[in-house]
Amino acid sequence: MAKPTHPDRPDAEGMATAIGRSLDVYYRDAARTARMDRLNAQCVPRGGLAFDIGAHVGDRTASFLRLGARVVALEPQPRVFRALRLIHGRANTVVLRCEAVGAEVGTATMFVNTANPTISTASADLVAAAPTAREWQGQVWDRQITVPVTTLNHLIAEHGRPDFVKIDVEGHEHEVLLGLSTALPMLSFEFTTLQRDVALACVARLADLGRYEFNLSLGEDHALRHAIWLQPDVIVEELQNLPNAANSGDVYARLL
Repeated sequence: MAKPTHPDRPDAEGMATAIGRSLDVYYRDAARTARMDRLNAQCVPRGGLAFDIGAHVGDRTASFLRLGARVVALEPQPRVFRALRLIHGRANTVVLRCEAVGAEVGTATMFVNTANPTISTASADLVAAAPTAREWQGQVWDRQITVPVTTLNHLIAEHGRPDFVKIDVEGHEHEVLLGLSTALPMLSFEFTTLQRDVALACVARLADLGRYEFNLSLGEDHALRHAIWLQPDVIVEELQNLPNAANSGDVYARLL
């Protein structure tokens, strides 16, 4: 587990460098951006509402905005949130909040990976599991901060029922869905082969909320893997059988 450090200690330069890398990866690849827009256009209509949970530097928020949607974007890391606010803070169709999302309103410990803040997490289980997987070797969560937590239910009460919710919170996805008590039209959640149990719990949670069918996008493909959407038991089998080298992707869920 990462050793706590004071938030004001001088690691800001390392974090700034890492955020700069994220901006390069997520904003300067035109082909990736085009793939993302094509996929997101299947998820949220023009004039619709999208929640971006775990927005990081806001590339998905940018895509939703390009598609003419309204966006509520949440990012709990204060330094990353500053970048998000600089990029999107002037847009009149976006609400930006420096908060995490979980099962209950309150606070949570955030394990910060200064060198790679895109995998900072509120999941102690992910931090503990990382050394067991080749794809996660060398990752260090070197700081802990306390962040405010809201829930999807509270966000819906404040901003309305979203057409689409994107959840990318590094192993904390099931906790986010525990804070939702009503079926929504469409959602996506990130999965990793490091924590398949989290993804399976998310599928089960959505199946409890409503009749959903599922699809899959691997890595940075930003394309649905299947022409025909899958029943819960089929997506569960696929997630269980993915090779470890697949590493990560997003499960998409569509309400029938």
